[in-house]
Amino acid sequence: MTITVFGSSRCAEGSEEYKLAYELGRAIAAAGHSVCNGGFGGTMEACARGAKEAGGSTIGVTIQLFGQSANPWIDQTIRTNTLVERLLKLIELGDAFVTLRGGTGTLLELAAVWEMMNKGIIPARPLLTFEPFWTPLIRMMAEELYVWSTGSPVIVQQVRTPEECARALEELLPKT
Repeated sequence: MTITVFGSSRCAEGSEEYKLAYELGRAIAAAGHSVCNGGFGGTMEACARGAKEAGGSTIGVTIQLFGQSANPWIDQTIRTNTLVERLLKLIELGDAFVTLRGGTGTLLELAAVWEMMNKGIIPARPLLTFEPFWTPLIRMMAEELYVWSTGSPVIVQQVRTPEECARALEELLPKT
């Protein structure tokens, strides 16, 4: 299975956020899954690096607009022309989604996946975020979804560690 991981391009090697993403990549690869992400630096690099160093495979979906090459831990690069094409490709490739700390781009990715599942545009798939960063947003949106929903809204599961994330994915993903 392919796990699409969203996160910031702005964290530096050695930071706590970089270490978390690195360990997440290792945990995903150790569970036998591929990592897919935006292919550039920060948490994308860390997660891909962790996956590769654990013997896993990686996919980077990059965007021509940024004019950069994928980080060296990406096995397969898919280059898109626009931000929207990149977002849709990241979603298309994911059998599950994990969201690390990030800025407005990461928020866009999380919101797009969540909305597409809630509207039935794509089938419901595991959608996880790391606490505590996303907790206020997830709580607020979950309350609104329950108040206004006419169906069964997709609920985001929150995790605290890469190991907890890997266990949750194991429980939530279909058995092959």
